[in-house]
Amino acid sequence: MTISRVAIIGLGLLGGSIGLAIKARGLDIATTGYDRDPAVRAKAAERGLVGQVYGTAAEAVTDADLVILCVPVGAMGAAAHELALGLAPHAIISDVGSSKEAVAEALAAALPGACIIPAHPVAGTEQSGPEAGFATLFSGRWCIITPPDGVDPAALAALSDFWTQLGSKVELMDAAHHDLVLAVTSHIPHLIAYTIVGTASDLEDVTQSEVIKYSAGGFRDFTRIAASDPVMWRDVFLTNKGAVLEMLGRFSEDLTALQRAIRSGDGDTLFDLFTRTRAIRRQVIEQGQDDERPDFGRGHGE
Repeated sequence: MTISRVAIIGLGLLGGSIGLAIKARGLDIATTGYDRDPAVRAKAAERGLVGQVYGTAAEAVTDADLVILCVPVGAMGAAAHELALGLAPHAIISDVGSSKEAVAEALAAALPGACIIPAHPVAGTEQSGPEAGFATLFSGRWCIITPPDGVDPAALAALSDFWTQLGSKVELMDAAHHDLVLAVTSHIPHLIAYTIVGTASDLEDVTQSEVIKYSAGGFRDFTRIAASDPVMWRDVFLTNKGAVLEMLGRFSEDLTALQRAIRSGDGDTLFDLFTRTRAIRRQVIEQGQDDERPDFGRGHGE
């Protein structure tokens, strides 16, 4: 199976980056796109995020071999309904959402009988919108594909090859396991960041201007995460609530153990934990998932 025409539904950071990556890598793939927001469609056309921006989802997906839904996970079902009338019988339907079981269920309900293969490129920034996309977003990053039982092997191979051509490293994973893994590596860290930044802004004994003025590296990096798209993350927590709540319970237990260690002066427990977590940071760098340069590679003028 050959993918020669890709329709991108949702032209923000991820959708725009897919279109730009296809163009930058010189792939022989025609691109079309649609976004519900007219202003986003106009900006996407101005930036050339896709070859042709359409006024309806059904028009955008006509004759597409691959349709990629780049909308918040809570909007997947509605977006799929919008494009259903224009969908080609052979088209692969995929997405970029951060929770996979709920997305698979929503797409299957909206498009019965369609070839649905959910996917999640583990890449992004705190920026959003059509101005945020860039062609190298997926380079060297993982794309996790969660194929359902009985999937067409040729369609799966074509989707895997597509993401490989965009520079991603492809991994196949069960949807439920994906949701548990991402709850640990992405969802809970975002929840913690939102909470810490919110707590800091609510403190009565420390003014908001002081919080901003004296932001050390740790708090500054939390604010970067907490600046992520609120609609997207609201939907992630609501659609992956089972795995998130499970991991949040584990985190709460570990946090209580740390409270006990600090209260009792148990320096050994603290030292052992910090040693373990430092080793994990080194492994992240060795796997090419971050920059080992000081200050995460940021210049001092940023």
